[in-house]
Amino acid sequence: MTDTSTPESSVSAEATAAPEEAKASESVASDGDLFRQSEIAADYIEGLLDILDYDGDIDELVSAGRPMVEVVGGRLQPLVGQRGATLEALQELTRLAIFRQTGSPSRLLLDIGGYRASRRKELAAVARNAVEKVKEHGDPVRLEAMSAFERKCVHDVVNAISGVQSESEGVEPNRRIVVRVAD
Repeated sequence: MTDTSTPESSVSAEATAAPEEAKASESVASDGDLFRQSEIAADYIEGLLDILDYDGDIDELVSAGRPMVEVVGGRLQPLVGQRGATLEALQELTRLAIFRQTGSPSRLLLDIGGYRASRRKELAAVARNAVEKVKEHGDPVRLEAMSAFERKCVHDVVNAISGVQSESEGVEPNRRIVVRVAD
């Protein structure tokens, strides 16, 4: 008669430890992995530009722990779309292309024609204006519905100012920020 309880219990302990270790290694991507993601994204976007017969220069980089791809050139506005809607869709498609090749989700940030940089400046002004109103009147200010990128830009500005705080409310696609006096 063979005792199988010892091997099973040691295998079970190893089996439960391995997924935790795998998750820890997956959550911390190296700069090389992130740059590889930006290369995959650049190839994908380059293929898309070729299909659409658009000209653009593509820069691949890693910034703040995120892979990034920037496309610059003329005649790119249709790829941005109204309020960045097409850009957001292209970013999601590009993230799927990265996932298909790597098997890992990506936090890729795609910018076309400098849209995100200029939108970031606009949102900083909106955030500062909301903060001024809150400080002047004391009443919460509800901003228009925004994408996750736009909300992050506003939260970053508001959180850097003392005496006020921001939080998101609602459900996509109507999720918005409320700026109020800090507790």
